[in-house]
Amino acid sequence: MEPEFWLGRWREGRIGFHEGRPNTYLERHAAHLGPPGCVLVPLCGKTEDLAWLAARGHEVIGVELAEDAGRAFFAEHGLVPTETPAGAFLRLAAGGVAILVGDVFALAASDVTGVTAFYDRAALIALMPAQRARYVALLRKLLPGSPGLLVTIEYDGTLMAPPPHPVTEPDVRKLYQGVRVAEIDDGPAVNARLAELGASAHERCFALTL
Repeated sequence: MEPEFWLGRWREGRIGFHEGRPNTYLERHAAHLGPPGCVLVPLCGKTEDLAWLAARGHEVIGVELAEDAGRAFFAEHGLVPTETPAGAFLRLAAGGVAILVGDVFALAASDVTGVTAFYDRAALIALMPAQRARYVALLRKLLPGSPGLLVTIEYDGTLMAPPPHPVTEPDVRKLYQGVRVAEIDDGPAVNARLAELGASAHERCFALTL
């Protein structure tokens, strides 16, 4: 999707992708991210996962295109962030969480200094298929050897227009070819639009080492 698509979704409050609570797979499998360090969360929105990770001793760096989303995260947690320019981004930071407002594809090594792991619940499935290889290549370039958690969703893509985009296990293994990938959990996914159509969706959680 074009950037304006996502900016419009946040302006209009059409954020059904926002879970409103920590992700179940993150809660179960955060140990795969290693001991408390610095976790990168691409396309983070205002997810509660940021605060959950910070509460467990991690420093957290989120990347989010919509400034509205970043500011909403801090407001909803009663925090007043410091605001500083940071390369191609506006950096909002408070309470152990920093959100870089801008295009994830503008990330540079200087933006992820000290990052020890990554967590992706909403990035890969939000990107258009043509963008996925570029995104994965960026992660592998910036975070070689880092562990990560990836959550994907699978459904019949003919039933509704994305996002989220369905991403299958073979898709993941192809994109991350040469990377250690292990499926560690799965279960039914909750999606209101699919439910209205009487259709189902499935989530998978993978542990990776770049």
